[in-house]
Amino acid sequence: SSSSAASDVYKRQGARGARGRVLASTPPGAAAPSEGEQGGALPPASELKKVLPLGLMFFFILFNYTILRDTKDVLVVTARGSGAEIIPFLKTYVNLPGAVLFTMLYSKLTNRYKRETVFYICLVPFLLFFAAFAMVIYPNQAFLHPNALADVLVAALPAGFAGPIGIVRNWTFAVFYTMAELWGSVVASLLFWGFANEVTTVSEAKKYYPLFGLGANVALIFSGQYVRYVSGLRRAWATMPAMAAIDPWGASLKYLMGAVAVSGCAILALFRHIQLNVMTDPACMGNAAAKKAKTKTQMGIRESAAFLAKSAYIRNLALLVIAYGMSINIVEVSWKSKLKAAFPNPNDYSEFMGSFSSATGAATLVMMLIGQRVFKVFGWGVAALVTPSVLLATGGAFFGLILFNDALAPWIVRALGTTPLMLAVLCGAAQNILSKSAKYSLFDPCKEMAYIPLDAESKTKGKAAVDVIGNPLGKSGGSLIQQALIFGFGSLAASTPYLAAILVVTIVVWMKAARSLNVMFQEAMVNDPATEL
Repeated sequence: SSSSAASDVYKRQGARGARGRVLASTPPGAAAPSEGEQGGALPPASELKKVLPLGLMFFFILFNYTILRDTKDVLVVTARGSGAEIIPFLKTYVNLPGAVLFTMLYSKLTNRYKRETVFYICLVPFLLFFAAFAMVIYPNQAFLHPNALADVLVAALPAGFAGPIGIVRNWTFAVFYTMAELWGSVVASLLFWGFANEVTTVSEAKKYYPLFGLGANVALIFSGQYVRYVSGLRRAWATMPAMAAIDPWGASLKYLMGAVAVSGCAILALFRHIQLNVMTDPACMGNAAAKKAKTKTQMGIRESAAFLAKSAYIRNLALLVIAYGMSINIVEVSWKSKLKAAFPNPNDYSEFMGSFSSATGAATLVMMLIGQRVFKVFGWGVAALVTPSVLLATGGAFFGLILFNDALAPWIVRALGTTPLMLAVLCGAAQNILSKSAKYSLFDPCKEMAYIPLDAESKTKGKAAVDVIGNPLGKSGGSLIQQALIFGFGSLAASTPYLAAILVVTIVVWMKAARSLNVMFQEAMVNDPATEL
């Protein structure tokens, strides 16, 4: 088992002196205490100098991601000729090609430029696009969207083509949706975590990676409340005669994207500060400098793919990311179809999503505190299994409510005083909140820790392939399954029993990959002399 394998590895290190004796006495599968934890309760100033700006960077990155996530859903789900059914087609035919193209570009950039330059090249275009969308693209959507062509296609093609036609009709919204999705996989997963892994040791990661999310999920609360505030402004504008000639949603987009631009500038400033004041300080870098990745790598995208295909370690990491993407997509699309039915008005939908984001942030704050204890007491292997376990339990409850809706409806109305539709919305929201809080507090730190002991080539190219392709591939895999079921059974609702069964199989594969990776991770930490345990 993974616990016994980890124990054997620890025992082989007894010759390392006092540090080896600590490891050998550590319970199997548990995280070994770091030097800071053994020597005192307060973290040293050199570590604080490093982790505080990293935590602030993550705060602003997730602040933006929450605003973008809520806005992209409102745009595509409530747009003319669109709905939740458009999401599987978006993830497959727009998001996945975009992710593949970016990975190819990123590979070329890392071969040519330093990491610092690559960070700026990747981040700045996102900020420019979101600002341009609010100021130029959205106000001119009537000119840019081919509504006449889409109406002709709707009349000529079967109803099953409504999703692809909706993408064509609202193509600028589809591009926004893709850019918002890529912000999470590119800026949060690839750029931030790749940079954090470069300057952080495993012992520091165990202490601080779960805590990075504390500040970041305060950002979820703040950004969710900001979205609600802007929704309130839209309601007020709708009642003002002076605002009758102004599109309230278009005006509020300027507020939302303005906040994204300001937060993006803060990210750039913090990154620059770390480059100038932290990475040049030997006291801050310590052993991280010894394992620091090369600033350039020389393999092309094809060679990198062939190299990574041989790595069982990377394959297990990819399985974790793909399985998460498939699982969350299978549940989320069904939930959003119920959400649109309950809140057909874009403003009501946006306001609900703002409350949802704040609740997710609050739940994740609690999970972050619990997650740190899970790492210390039970170790990486147990922490990696929490997220799939949560998804299995909550996803099963959500699908059970939908499958047995007719039998439960009288009891729901009589005992709870609500409708089955609203209960499904609330149950789906609870499922999303719990699964996302588990992801932010445990899944993401586990995934990022696993990269630290790798060599420079595997770390840089492997992370790009796993994060930027693996996540969209997982979501696209779930979307392809949904598309096939929709075409085969006629609707998303009729496909629910099969989606529930596929969810269970996906999570079982996920758990098996996590157990296998746990053994490899423990061995990699011990065998790499430049890695602190």
